[in-house]
Amino acid sequence: MAKTRSLGLPRTAGQRPLVAAHLIDSLGTGLVLSFVVVYFVRTTTLSVATVGAAITAARLLALPTAIVTGRLIDRFGARATAAAGNAVSALAYGGFLAVHQAWQLVLVAWLAQVGAVGYWTSSTGLVVLAAGEGERPRWFALVQTLRNAGLALGAALGSLLVGAGELHAVVALNAVSYLAAALLLVLWRPAGRARTEPVGTPGNPGSYRDVLRDRRYLLLVGVNLCNVFGSLISSLLLAVYLTGGLHRQAWLAGSLLMMNGLQVVLTQGPVAHRLERRRPTRVIAAASLVNALAFALFALLAAAPGWSVVAGLYLAMFLYNVAETMATPFAGELSVSLADPRLRGRYLGVYQLSWNTGQALAPGVLTLLLARGAVWPWVFLAALAVAAVPALLVLERLIPAAEGAVGPGGGPLAAPAAPGARTLSRR
Repeated sequence: MAKTRSLGLPRTAGQRPLVAAHLIDSLGTGLVLSFVVVYFVRTTTLSVATVGAAITAARLLALPTAIVTGRLIDRFGARATAAAGNAVSALAYGGFLAVHQAWQLVLVAWLAQVGAVGYWTSSTGLVVLAAGEGERPRWFALVQTLRNAGLALGAALGSLLVGAGELHAVVALNAVSYLAAALLLVLWRPAGRARTEPVGTPGNPGSYRDVLRDRRYLLLVGVNLCNVFGSLISSLLLAVYLTGGLHRQAWLAGSLLMMNGLQVVLTQGPVAHRLERRRPTRVIAAASLVNALAFALFALLAAAPGWSVVAGLYLAMFLYNVAETMATPFAGELSVSLADPRLRGRYLGVYQLSWNTGQALAPGVLTLLLARGAVWPWVFLAALAVAAVPALLVLERLIPAAEGAVGPGGGPLAAPAAPGARTLSRR
C-alpha cells in the first residue's frame, strides 16, 4: 500500500470496473484515432477533401453536445450518462461500416463526436464518485495515465491491422470496445463510503444561467480554453512543423509522440503525488510557464544550427510533457471543486465546451499562422500560456481562505452557495 501511495496511485479496491472502462475506452479510441480519414478514403469513393469537410461539419454540429450532456448528468447522473455516451459511440463506429455517401459520413461522425463528448463530459463526475477523501488529483492522474497507455496500445494495434489491410476490423473492434466500456460502467457500483450523485429533483432548481453568472468558474473555463490550443500540438502541429518548417523526416514526429505517451504513463502518478499539497492554481500556473518555455524552444529551433535541432526537439517535448503531467490532475480537480454539486453536470458541460470550442478553432487558427511562418503558431501558443498565469492568480484571489481553499490532497474548496446567489462563487 505504501509503495502504491508513493507512486501517486489512488485506492482502486471496488473501482476496477471503472479503471477497466477508462482503459478500454482509450484503447478503442487509439485503434482509429489516426486512421479515420484513411478508412473512409479507402472504403468509399469519397475524396480526401470531402472526407475532411464532412468530419469538420460533424464536429461543428456536435458543439452543443456538452451543454445537453450537462443537463443529462444533473438529471440522470454521471455514470448513466457516460455509459450512454459509450453506447452512442459503439453505434456510430458500427455505422462506419455502412457509409458510402457524404451525408452518411456526416451522420456517423456526428454520432461519434456526440458519444465522445458525452463520455468525457461525464468522466469528471465518475472521478467524484470513485475518489476517497483527498484522492481526486490522484484519480485524475490515473485517468490520464490510463488514457495515454490505452491510446498508445490502440495505436500500435491499429497500425498493425491497417498495415495488414484489415480496415473494417479496426472499426469493428472499436465499436466492440465501446460496448464493453458501457457495460462495465453499467455494472460498476462505487465502493467505499456512500457516494451518491446529486441528480435533478423538484427541490434542486438551477439552470445554465447560474453557471454563466459564476465569474469565477468562467475565468477557469477561459484559462482552460487557452490550454486547449497547446494540448493539440501532437495531432495538429508537430508533424507538419517538423517536415515543413524544420525539413526533418516524419519518423521524428512519431518518436516524439511515443516519448509523450511513455513519459506521461511513467511519471503522471509520481508527479501528482509530489505536487498534491500545492494549491492547484499555483501548479497550473507553473505548468503554463513550463509550456511557454517549451513552445519558445520549438520556435527557436527554426533558426538553430542543424546539429542542435534534434536534441532541442526532444528537450522541448520533455518540457511539454512535464507541463502536461503537472497540470492535468489539478485542472480536473478545479473543474470539480469550483462547481456547485447540485449543478455539477451543467458546470462540467460548460467546462467541456471550452475543449470542444478549442478543438474546433485550433485547426484553422494554427494552420493560418503556419502559413505566415513556421514560428508563428509557437509564438501564439507561448503567448496563450503566459496569459493564463495572471488569470490563474486572479482566480486564486477569488477563492477566499475563509471559504476553505483547495487543501492538501485535493480537499474541497468551499461549501457551495445556493444557485442564483453566486457572483464570484464557484461553478
